[in-house]
Amino acid sequence: QVQLVESGGGLVQPGGSLRLSCVASRNIFNIYAMGWYRQAPGKQRELVADITSGSSTNYADSVKGRFTLSRDNAKNTMYLQMNSLKPEDTAVYYCNVRTDFYDYWGQGTQVTVSS
Repeated sequence: QVQLVESGGGLVQPGGSLRLSCVASRNIFNIYAMGWYRQAPGKQRELVADITSGSSTNYADSVKGRFTLSRDNAKNTMYLQMNSLKPEDTAVYYCNVRTDFYDYWGQGTQVTVSS
């Protein structure tokens, strides 16, 4: 089975930056979408950014211009660069990889934006 492990979360002041990483334990085949979700306390998990096969990267309106999704296939790693962070970005961030037969989720990494 495949495990996704997130890292890079932490406490940052408003306006700061963080870079999240998601490493897969092995290569995943038949991917049709991959990306990042987040869940704030008391709220539903929401899509932050993803990329689908043959499509450009999609971003939630709230993070457009501030967050950038990228990947390094050779390292089985996906990244989320987060700039100009706001308190509203505080949440647990989860990486996600969707295949034809299964959805993989990481355990989550906490991002807290506070002064």
